[in-house]
This record gives sequence, C-alpha cells and structure tokens, in this order.
Amino acid sequence: MDQPLPEYPRPQLTRPDWANLNGIWDFAVTSANAGQPASFPEQIRVPFAAESALSGIHRKITQNDRLWYKRTFTVPAGWNGRRVQLNFGASDWRTTVWVNGQQAGAVHSGGFDAFRFDITPLLNGGR
Repeated sequence: MDQPLPEYPRPQLTRPDWANLNGIWDFAVTSANAGQPASFPEQIRVPFAAESALSGIHRKITQNDRLWYKRTFTVPAGWNGRRVQLNFGASDWRTTVWVNGQQAGAVHSGGFDAFRFDITPLLNGGR
C-alpha cells in the first residue's frame, strides 16, 4: 500500500492532470506550543489519522501535541506556466501549510473539511 486511495477523490470533477500525494510522509510530534522541529524522525501513511493502525503511527495524540507532516514532490514539467493548486480532502482542527519555507494561504480551521491553496507563486521549478 505505497499509495493508498490512488483514485481521483471526486470522480465527477476529474481533471486530466493531477498528482496524488497520498502515501508515506515524514512525521514529527512536538508540544502544542513548539515551533517547527529540526528533524522528522518518523513516517506516517497519509491519508490515515495518526491514531489509526493504517497510519503506521498508531498511538494516542492529545490536544497538547502538534503534528508535523513533511513531503517532497516535484511538479511535472508539463505543468509549467499553469496554476497549481494543493488540495486537502480533510484535515484535523487547525492546519498551516508551508511550501518551500513560505506559508500558503491562511491557517485553515475546521474539522475534517476540504480546502485548497493556489501554490503557484511558492513553487521554485524544482523539488
């Protein structure tokens, strides 16, 4: 299960060009008020919750914890000159997205609802 749920998530809105980022991500847990960790010592299988066995983490997370996910990807060369959106099908309560060290959009608050950011200005043409 290298890439769980590989199909397009909303078949009625399928796009010809898209990339699925489900799979193994680097992962860290810090205290809720800590900044970004220096290292990500674990790996988690997205899109599963950290508490679930399918995530590979399978331990209790509390309101005193902050979860950090990190993933490297390359935008396909054929997408040059086009807008690139990063879509999240769901997220826990509060999510801040960073692309190449810059925050993408506003902090998203809301439990388990979809959201997206246009990340085109944050891309650097590489990884």
